[in-house]
Amino acid sequence: MTTVPKEINAAAAKKNSAEKLTPMMQQYLGIKENHPTMLVFYRMGDFYELFFEDAEKASRLLGITLTARGVASGNPIKMCGVPFHSLDGYLAKLVKLGESVAICEQIGDPATSKGPVERKVMRVVTPGTLTDADLLPEKAERPLLAMCSITQRKTVTTGLAWLSLASGALKLMEFSGDSGTVAARLQQELERIVPAEILSGDNGNLFDDYAGTHINRVPDWHFDVVGGHKALLDQLGVATLTGFGADGLGAAFGAAGALLRYAQSTQGRGLQHVRSLTTETESEFIGLDAATRRNLELTETIRGQESPTLFSLLDHCRTAMGSRMLRHWLHHARRDQNVARARHEAIAALAQSEAAGPLAATLAQVPDIERITTRIALLSARPRDLAALRDGLLQLPALRGDVVRCYGPGQGGESGLLAAIHAALATPTACLDLLVRAVAQEPAAMVRDGGVFATGFDAELDELRALSENAGQFLLDLETRERARTGIANLRVEYNKVHGFYIEVTHGQTDKVPDDYRRRQTLKNAERYITPELKVFEDKALSAQDKALVREKLLYDLLLAELAPHIGTLQTISQGLAQLDTLNALTEHAQQHNWAAPQLVDEPCINIVEGRHPVVEKQIERFIANDCRFVNERRLLLITGPNMGGKSTFMRQVALITLLAYVGSYVPAASATIGPIDRIFTRIGATDDLAGGRSTFMVEMTESAAILNGATEHSLVLMDEVGRGTSTFDGLALAWAIARHLIDSSRSFTLFATHYFELTQLPDSHPSAANVHLSAVEHKDSIVFLHAVQAGPASQSYGLQVAQLAGVPQPVIKAARKHLARLEAQALDATPQRDLFALPSADPYAQEEEEEAAAPLAALNAAQQALLDAIADLDPDALTPRDALEQLYQLKRLAAA
Repeated sequence: MTTVPKEINAAAAKKNSAEKLTPMMQQYLGIKENHPTMLVFYRMGDFYELFFEDAEKASRLLGITLTARGVASGNPIKMCGVPFHSLDGYLAKLVKLGESVAICEQIGDPATSKGPVERKVMRVVTPGTLTDADLLPEKAERPLLAMCSITQRKTVTTGLAWLSLASGALKLMEFSGDSGTVAARLQQELERIVPAEILSGDNGNLFDDYAGTHINRVPDWHFDVVGGHKALLDQLGVATLTGFGADGLGAAFGAAGALLRYAQSTQGRGLQHVRSLTTETESEFIGLDAATRRNLELTETIRGQESPTLFSLLDHCRTAMGSRMLRHWLHHARRDQNVARARHEAIAALAQSEAAGPLAATLAQVPDIERITTRIALLSARPRDLAALRDGLLQLPALRGDVVRCYGPGQGGESGLLAAIHAALATPTACLDLLVRAVAQEPAAMVRDGGVFATGFDAELDELRALSENAGQFLLDLETRERARTGIANLRVEYNKVHGFYIEVTHGQTDKVPDDYRRRQTLKNAERYITPELKVFEDKALSAQDKALVREKLLYDLLLAELAPHIGTLQTISQGLAQLDTLNALTEHAQQHNWAAPQLVDEPCINIVEGRHPVVEKQIERFIANDCRFVNERRLLLITGPNMGGKSTFMRQVALITLLAYVGSYVPAASATIGPIDRIFTRIGATDDLAGGRSTFMVEMTESAAILNGATEHSLVLMDEVGRGTSTFDGLALAWAIARHLIDSSRSFTLFATHYFELTQLPDSHPSAANVHLSAVEHKDSIVFLHAVQAGPASQSYGLQVAQLAGVPQPVIKAARKHLARLEAQALDATPQRDLFALPSADPYAQEEEEEAAAPLAALNAAQQALLDAIADLDPDALTPRDALEQLYQLKRLAAA
């Protein structure tokens, strides 16, 4: 006996029961077959309906009621739906959840259709192909990325192509190596680009997951290299890609071909706003891996919040275009010092001319021209987009006037960045004239509502509108005449969209109704009538309304077509506006918070005077500024000091100041001179990766390995408490070896924070290392952190005092003090463990390494003994304040020795 399933999916219905389904459901199944992995929103009148498994999924995700419509194989067909006018809200929720949606519209005329109204998927909405303002984050891009890998003789070449459909920015990149190297590089690039959606071939397995990003599998033949190269030539309208720096690429062309094919298919039309190509290389930007971006909290806090971050601090931008560019600059600081210098010069000119305030006020009136331009290109712009574009373009003369006063003749900036921005902001006269003539001052939200075009733009539309608009006066005149004719004082002549025009008479007056009145509707308290005269006018007026709406739709399509030739110009304007807004925001912040212009030089150095952490200084009442000096002969600073003393803050502020200088911003310091930087690495904090099967210590060692393998003499490295995740001796040995590698092999500029005081002996044998510490003062059982960086090693960690501040119960603190005293006494009595770092080798070099590694412990024991003897000889009650201060300095000298 066969069991009938309680539910049936679309594929089964299509295969087994098509002949038993209604024609409409057969039409739906044919459309669903072409979009099997997407939710199909099937237009039926005023609703978008979903069926079968789509209905169940949408009901669960959107929280809407699941019902049934019809039967397939003897089982109800699950169904749910949403009103067509509420579509955007539901789409936004689905896209945020990573879903893709195929929107199927009615394209046929219900009045003339013999079977189901003809329907067609008019657009596909996916996480990486969004252009609607309601679906996109205002201040961030949501790029679509495709990746293609080619393997030859164990060498893997991976090509990336990514497109921000909302702006039209198309970019390529390619890199090669063994599979492990390429996988690591791919991870780094994806963390930089942050794609919303990834396209990969059916058999692609180089990278199967990235931070929960939706990976869309497409046929391998979409990644054909030759086909991709031709697709790029066709898209850009050129005969060669030499001018875009894309000569010699291969896998990247394959990725680009798949990308363009997919993007075009989702929009249902060509991508006429994608008109340029950028080819990126590894050496173009300052390298920042995922750990560094996270630890420096550039655009997201370590806890995943949007503020307080460097971006939220600096984002004084008045336009969404400017905010997106600022975000891009923070993640894509260029190694080329000339780029940053040009931005520094622009900020100086803006500050000197005091133009930041007026520019900000004018920029606040500028809409998101970049995304409006894209919607014009994709024929999805709405009437209010065009009105906003018109009003924004009207601000260009004022903006150009303010800019030219910053770099005008005699100020030496005629060839600088502000001059280029001034040129980009030239008013597109023909485009603006068309928008001013065509678009009503305050148009309707949708074309279907009418009222989009200005009076005088089209004579035929004006005539049709006049017929409709005169209806009001006609109804008043008719009402006056009918009251006089019938003697019914409360007679009313009115109109609604459902019943058209009518004459309403209350039930108590219906005996006075003339013979030519024809009943149209009966209400509880009144009757509604129509007369031959009113019927003739109704036909004429309603026909004019319908014709006016049809005319407006035609005119709107023609208007978008007329705007198409201006797309390139509008994109240039949007880029100029974004740059101006970003520079102006950086200027405002620099002026308000006393930031200084950094100096970028060719010599290797980082010399920061009175540097401050840009975010932390805004969160506390009084921030202590500190210096940091690196030169060619001084490359590693060993940082010691108490927990909560400010070591991590100091390290991060050095990295942020360095990054900001290369972003092109002023910096929070009295002065900063910085040499060439290729990458910034950070190993800060204790985190695990349980989902990936990695302990805290494993994460720490993985990040350390990435630094040791990737850092160069032009890198800035931040290492915080390396080795603390394992036993004391293991951790000390690792920390010692890592520090030595950074000194001898990498030769990076390194900030190395540690609680292993044995490491403070490194400068004795390695002159390019130096000790600094964060100071604190202990008073009885409490501690005061001074947050000041001073030369030399710290005297102690103050761990117990910090534990007490954290609220550890007093009995625990007391027990810890007693145990600490016993440990210190045992350490003084113990023989120095010269074999702590012993190497199993008879090699003379290895023996030297062994002795050098063991030396710090011996020296530490002697120093501790001398220090304890001096403390034992002190009588605090017998000291004057002056004597106490002198004894304190003496103890400090002993600790430093």
